[in-house]
Amino acid sequence: MKTRSPRPGSPRLAARALIVHQDRLLLVNAYPGGVSDLWCAPGGGVEAGASLPDNLVREVAEETGLRISVGDPALVNEFHDPASGFHQVDIYFRCTILHGAISADWRDPEGVVTERRFFARTDLAGIRFKPDSLPAAAWGQGILYDPLEVIVR
Repeated sequence: MKTRSPRPGSPRLAARALIVHQDRLLLVNAYPGGVSDLWCAPGGGVEAGASLPDNLVREVAEETGLRISVGDPALVNEFHDPASGFHQVDIYFRCTILHGAISADWRDPEGVVTERRFFARTDLAGIRFKPDSLPAAAWGQGILYDPLEVIVR
């Protein structure tokens, strides 16, 4: 489903999943055509009239083919692009897999996510990912907050 942009000057709200399975974190590359090597947690923009968990279940199914259960929030991260005025607030939830497995032949119906992969915590040192607090949120406890940071592509 197409996500609507917020009114000009308003932050966009997104929900993201922290899925740690067998001590490995699921990340996706959401840059079609290899435009960027940046990895992030699956999820995306929320649609009005649906809860954050319902939006997240939908986004994760689209991007990975997995059916998940949404648990507690773990991180609130916000970022912006000073040049365009874009501002997004991501709420990360701890999630578990209910059904499915990562498959090489899965295709995101929106064509946004091109790769999906589980990473061990030690593997994260060899890739680019955002936000920087992702490992602490995924393998930690409680809820973290990342203040406004400049967008990275």
